[in-house]
Amino acid sequence: MSATETWGIGAPLKRKEDDPLLRGRGTYVDNLDLPGTVVMVVVRSPYAHARIMSIDLAAAKAAEGVVAVFTGADLRDDWKAAMPCAWPVTEDMKNPEHFPLAASEANYQGDGVAVVIADTRAHAVDAAELVDVDYEVLDAAVDVAIAAQDGGALVHEELGTNVSYVWPLETGTFDAAADVIVKHTYYQPPLIPNAIEPRGVVARPEPGGDVTLWSSTQVPHLLRLLAAATLGMSETKLRVIAPDVGGGFGSKLDVYAEELLAIAIARRLGSPVKWIEERSENAVSTIHGRDFVTTLELAATKDGKITSLRANVIASMGAYLQLVTPGIPLLGAWIYAGPYAIPNYSVTFTGVFTNTTPTDAYRGAGRPEATYVLERTMDLLAKELGMDRLELRRRNFITEFPATIASGLTIDSGDYHASLDRLLEHLGLEQLEAEQRARRDSGDVKQIGIGFSTYNEMCGLAPSRILGAIRYAAGGWESATIRCLPTGTFQVVTGTSPHGQGHETAWSQIVAEQLGCDPSEVEVLHGDTSISPYGLDTYGSRSLPVGGAALWSAGEKIIEKARQIVAHQLEVSADDLEYAAGTFTVKGSPDKEMTVKGAAWSAFAAHNLPDGMEPNLEATATYDPPNFSWPGGAHAAVVEVDTGTGDARLIRYVAIDDVGTVVNPLIVDGQVHGGITQGIATALYEEAIYDEDGNLANGTMAMYLMPSAAELPSYQLDRTESKATDHPFGAKGVGETGTIAAAPAVINAVIDALAHLGVTDIQMPATPERVWRAIEEAKQ
Repeated sequence: MSATETWGIGAPLKRKEDDPLLRGRGTYVDNLDLPGTVVMVVVRSPYAHARIMSIDLAAAKAAEGVVAVFTGADLRDDWKAAMPCAWPVTEDMKNPEHFPLAASEANYQGDGVAVVIADTRAHAVDAAELVDVDYEVLDAAVDVAIAAQDGGALVHEELGTNVSYVWPLETGTFDAAADVIVKHTYYQPPLIPNAIEPRGVVARPEPGGDVTLWSSTQVPHLLRLLAAATLGMSETKLRVIAPDVGGGFGSKLDVYAEELLAIAIARRLGSPVKWIEERSENAVSTIHGRDFVTTLELAATKDGKITSLRANVIASMGAYLQLVTPGIPLLGAWIYAGPYAIPNYSVTFTGVFTNTTPTDAYRGAGRPEATYVLERTMDLLAKELGMDRLELRRRNFITEFPATIASGLTIDSGDYHASLDRLLEHLGLEQLEAEQRARRDSGDVKQIGIGFSTYNEMCGLAPSRILGAIRYAAGGWESATIRCLPTGTFQVVTGTSPHGQGHETAWSQIVAEQLGCDPSEVEVLHGDTSISPYGLDTYGSRSLPVGGAALWSAGEKIIEKARQIVAHQLEVSADDLEYAAGTFTVKGSPDKEMTVKGAAWSAFAAHNLPDGMEPNLEATATYDPPNFSWPGGAHAAVVEVDTGTGDARLIRYVAIDDVGTVVNPLIVDGQVHGGITQGIATALYEEAIYDEDGNLANGTMAMYLMPSAAELPSYQLDRTESKATDHPFGAKGVGETGTIAAAPAVINAVIDALAHLGVTDIQMPATPERVWRAIEEAKQ
């Protein structure tokens, strides 16, 4: 076995990042203790919708340790623009001005109305309780479907409506005369992302008006650009550093009020300002995900060929449009047909304001929403046709690639039959169905169900020309630099910004594969806009499909320059050199050789370089993908449902994913594990519950349910592989696949367990109460 086979692309190398983290040597925002730091606490509205009549700061200003107290009105001149929304999805989209502190009206519970700055957190918290705000409570719009209608409470009265936009995508006529039509409406509740590290910010003013901002963010480059624009600063005056980041799942893909407040107040006071989010604060001040009402229709022939799809989506924006809030539903717009060849396709999205925490990206972002309603409806259609649910899927799979799908995009590669075949090899469906029949025949109180989800997704955001066509402000390119140092080591600078994905390890393996070094000889620098000035960061499963491709392209440039150096020094034609695993050899004279490391030393010494060649061996590449990345696969869930109590327990989960070329199978398995867990949590446990006044009823860990390891089985994972034809080494995204596939598989399994009792639908999450009620209602 060659060296690159043990540590290059495809090797299960343990993560380089883990040792310092496991030893408690990570550096998170809250670990920063800069001299002279003052602490910021945000005073938040206890009401979902209220007019701010007055704010009395006198008692707070007089409290022990207080340095300053500010309201929205006090800071209004600090903002040269409202908080950014980078995705105006339509020309007439309604986007009310949103500033870091509300000055006249609070529009969700947790909306910031004042900030207290003190010498310690304890003093700041105590003083914040002394800020006296007089509110006039207003009616709240909470239910997204009701809020979309005329005549109810308005979130922003000046708009005259709660509808922010209507965005259609229609590529065919719905076949109203089809043999069979199934139609169903689904609700997907709001979710709280709950990263293990809540958000945190430290802003330090520097000499000359510069500011250094440390933030637990996924997007240091976008944050620098947009924060500078909001504050009217030169981008060169703001340095953003993302230190170790304890998870994000999309919730840290944003420009938040607290980041802007910390910068503005640090500039005012001339002192470092620190803000660390409390867990209960996180529940209302960090964005939420989902909150969709979707009606999906499928039309089919009597032999199961689907001829048309139509979806109508009502999506909650929450109270304001955050960075990419309006575009999140649209990320699923092109895949409501999933892996199926459906010729007529129509989807319409309505973005609606509600008096709830703003929504934005949460793992999968639009794709789980689309896959859930499609895979649930596929089971409903199979039942209506009297057809096996897997046979229905097989009859409609896309089989020829590249495939231009009805929504207008092109899937470069895939093999959905192969994924389903592999799934069934692992699952043992006949034995499970036999056990299911036996339990039903015996009247066992505990019934089992088997649920499936065959899916695909578009990720790797994305070709800049397509993002421009759908009005997204930024491009989809990514940048990488490789420096071959004279000591024989390598330095990588990447524009991606990891927060648990294992970039330092995977990027080292890519360099090792190309340049023939050990991964331990590769240093990966990221997350600091002064070290890595060009990048578009990490989200949407784009790091490897785009950032990894940029890194590979930089490696190709390194090899080409090294080839010219080696040819010059060995006095042969460059065409006579063969290259493999970091070493150049001369055709016909294999004893004449030189490594990339040797070329790097020669480039540094510069004693004997080709005429006109610059010293040093370094290359930068910027890669703009020609297409989205298209992972896919097949998942199955097995649940056991107690029909007496409604308790549904997952007892088995099998996942087959096609993510193209795998750089590190340990990292890929970890990504799939985490994604599946979040999808299972959506299906069985998680839901942000608001009362009719917009109060979050379960904003603590004691009330907001999430599964622990005790609630989950060991997953069975395997993969098929169809290489991405547009990627230099065939890789696809993996970060969101599990979340996209898991929820419908689990809910389909719960329904399957109860189908003999007449249960046809259960709203997520399938809590014991909801399951029990569905059983009781089916008896009537």
